[in-house]
Amino acid sequence: MIQRRFLFVVAVFGIITVGVATVSALAAEWPQWRGPNRDGVWPETGVAEKFDKPQLDLVWRTEIGSGYSGPTVWHGFVYVTDRLVSPKQVERVHCFDAQTGKKVWTHEYDCEYRDVGYDAGPRASVTIDDSRAYSLGAMGNLFCFDARTGKIVWQKDLNAEYKIRMPTWGIASAPLVEGNLLIVQVGGDNACFVAFDKATGSEAWRALDDSASYSAPIVIDQAGKRVLVAYTGDNVVGLNPTTGDVYWKYPFPPKQMVIGIASPVVNKDRLFVTNFFDGSLMLKLDSDQPAVEKLWKRAGEDEQHTDALHSIISTPILEGDYIYGVDSYGELRCLDAKTGDRIWESLGAVPKARWATIHFVRNGDKVWMFNERGELIISELSPKGFKEISRAKLIDPTTDQLRQRGGVAWAHPAYAYKHVFARNDKELVCASLSRRQ
Repeated sequence: MIQRRFLFVVAVFGIITVGVATVSALAAEWPQWRGPNRDGVWPETGVAEKFDKPQLDLVWRTEIGSGYSGPTVWHGFVYVTDRLVSPKQVERVHCFDAQTGKKVWTHEYDCEYRDVGYDAGPRASVTIDDSRAYSLGAMGNLFCFDARTGKIVWQKDLNAEYKIRMPTWGIASAPLVEGNLLIVQVGGDNACFVAFDKATGSEAWRALDDSASYSAPIVIDQAGKRVLVAYTGDNVVGLNPTTGDVYWKYPFPPKQMVIGIASPVVNKDRLFVTNFFDGSLMLKLDSDQPAVEKLWKRAGEDEQHTDALHSIISTPILEGDYIYGVDSYGELRCLDAKTGDRIWESLGAVPKARWATIHFVRNGDKVWMFNERGELIISELSPKGFKEISRAKLIDPTTDQLRQRGGVAWAHPAYAYKHVFARNDKELVCASLSRRQ
């Protein structure tokens, strides 16, 4: 099934140059963090409407090491990174066949973790673009590979080159491709962000003296311009992605520690960010010029007594006048996007626990959830509440990422070719999500 889909994608790329056809082919893949457009939308049709058993049957499973990085999928290949600590500390970048799970190539390099909390492995998903795969390790090792063969095209030790002010949990923000540039959150002196020529690795620009966060940036269209939107350790910023020039900056400093993990989300003229300690911030995007203004900011007295939304790992959904996200202890919440007022709360999607996590993906009128217990949930979210349609176990929690509550499954899965690809600290698995005829 995967192979037939893969051949269709290749055929489209090979013989059709019409824009619509290319977009259709890309829609079947998951080549970067949070999907084809980095927005948590899975555009495939013909997928399951419900599960027929409580445990999903696996197409394949393959052994890997530990890591927080979610898999990505491109042209029939699955990419993921991991870490080994014996006989020495190394990070690895893997490419597997999406149909069989057989290893296509692996690159391994020495990487001693120094002063990194939660040291289970790399954080950033591999980004694939123009037949190149870009990986970023927890200590700042950046590689550009030939995506098919694993041959190194170029590489950089960002820590050595930019003197990273290393975040508590290491480098985590997935690299982003915009035009001919690869944009990376580095966290160096006057180099919070650095853009490289994606083909050669030569530096194009560097910008900001902000501390690095763990949040992956996005690019939006605002006032007729492309704008790189990023949540750093100090501010929410809009940059010119071609030059690094600052269009706008709004302060959102941490009151305890840099902990921003969730990506910014945008819907029309609203931009929303959230984190575990500092709560929620909603900005309005000016339609006449690249600028923002605050609509509201809300936070509880602490991470246990919260207001609006204090997310940790989960990136929320901003849809029309509503926000759906997971609060600090696993409370699934719906907020009024105009004010931040809570409309409802549910504890039905993931067991209540500190840092409890759900990864949301929109597919048509359904929201697919992958919770930290390794369960897939097909649901509907609306101002009326959380409606669970179906739930099935996909993968077991493991303890390298978190040694509490029997472990967790915190890595974001990939959805491609009507299949799901998910990992824990021991294995990468694939299951079919195709609608049964």
